[in-house]
Amino acid sequence: MTTCQRCGAPLDTRDRVSDSGWREAPRLRDLTEVGFGAGSTIQLDTGVIPVAELNLAEGDSVYFEHHAMLWKDDRLPMTVMSTPGGARRLLGDMPFVLSVAHGAGRLAFSRDAAGGLVVLPIDPGTQLDVRGHALLLASGAVSYTFSKVPGLKTAFMAGTGMYFDQFSVAEAPGVLVLHGYGNVFQRTLDDGETIELEPGGFLYKDASVAMEVRTVDIGGASGGAAQGLQGAKQLAGRGFRGLKAMRGMMQDGIAG
Repeated sequence: MTTCQRCGAPLDTRDRVSDSGWREAPRLRDLTEVGFGAGSTIQLDTGVIPVAELNLAEGDSVYFEHHAMLWKDDRLPMTVMSTPGGARRLLGDMPFVLSVAHGAGRLAFSRDAAGGLVVLPIDPGTQLDVRGHALLLASGAVSYTFSKVPGLKTAFMAGTGMYFDQFSVAEAPGVLVLHGYGNVFQRTLDDGETIELEPGGFLYKDASVAMEVRTVDIGGASGGAAQGLQGAKQLAGRGFRGLKAMRGMMQDGIAG
């Protein structure tokens, strides 16, 4: 046995860790199989555009954003799962419902984009916070909700704020499969240790890891950049329309 039966990671290769402590997520071998539930399996195609093909056992289920499904057996039953949050989900650009497939049968998933798949087993008592739209699939044993990163600064960055998908299990173990755009690197933080990262580079974290939004001081900017920053500050004092206009400036690279 050269791969982990729970996450598919190769067991006969050493971890690749940078001098600064970043660990490259184990590159899953092509056609690696991972088991979960009552006998279900996930087979991973780890090409440039990765694919996860499932063989669902009777009584098992998985849920997912509908557009992530490539194909399924024509007689594989499907339902929908309502998600918590109501209108806040629409404002936060999160899916309003999730599709659910029930075994027995076969189906496959892909984000239709280059990158890598990360298989995360979840044991009872564990909670993971995941970037929105990174989920490829979750087994039926995994509970789902969401949370918002607190603070007014998140509104400047993402309009209605920044949200996490939150996954946990109460009794039986479950599994998540995430899609990361490009290479995926992991970091284990010691007590009191902090790192800074660009929000778009975040994929997932343990719920015990706190996260806050910081702004970068560009007070030394000159010329057009300084004028753009001053204009953004003025717009910020004009209520909701000002915030919306400021967000557009930031996205265009004018305000920072």
